[in-house]
Amino acid sequence: MKIIIIGATGTIGKHVVKALEKDNEIVKVGSKSGDIQIDMTDPDSIKNMFEKVGAFDALVCAAGDGHFGPFKEMTDTEFRVTVNSKLMGQVNLVLIGQHYINPKGSFTLTSGSVGEDPIKLASSLSAVNGAIDGFIRGAAIELEDGIRINAIGPDVVEESPNYFPFFPGHIPVTMDRVAQAYVKSVLGFQTGQVYKVL
Repeated sequence: MKIIIIGATGTIGKHVVKALEKDNEIVKVGSKSGDIQIDMTDPDSIKNMFEKVGAFDALVCAAGDGHFGPFKEMTDTEFRVTVNSKLMGQVNLVLIGQHYINPKGSFTLTSGSVGEDPIKLASSLSAVNGAIDGFIRGAAIELEDGIRINAIGPDVVEESPNYFPFFPGHIPVTMDRVAQAYVKSVLGFQTGQVYKVL
């Protein structure tokens, strides 16, 4: 399979690459590194990536910027950082990518636990994670040619200790469990699912 992994060198992405690289062709994509660079906030940049890659079998997105800060001080501009990157970036990967993906291919997006289990300072991420989960359910009933779409919703991960203080009472999830959720989405058969990793 030819698998595009966006955020391939990131905290989660590098583990997804490792879990899927055997017997598959991995196209590593990042904002500053990888085989191809992409600006997720720019639909033209996304389209250019697909033009370079050509037909593919699966796309995994483990990338997307989000604003983290107090609600009382949050501005429209700060909130839109999360909307423009993590939400619309991933939505556009599917809207544009559906015209390049092979039949029976799959899209795997990333949301997160704070969509259902909010924490302080992450209201924009709560909103966007919930929107991503809703988007994949809606897209799943309209994608054609057997194309599947799922989302992975991890809790705080073990390799992000700087975020631990913001998740009191949460047990950080292992990178292996998170990576295997992406494997399940890519190699499995379900669609319209949100795989929570808690």
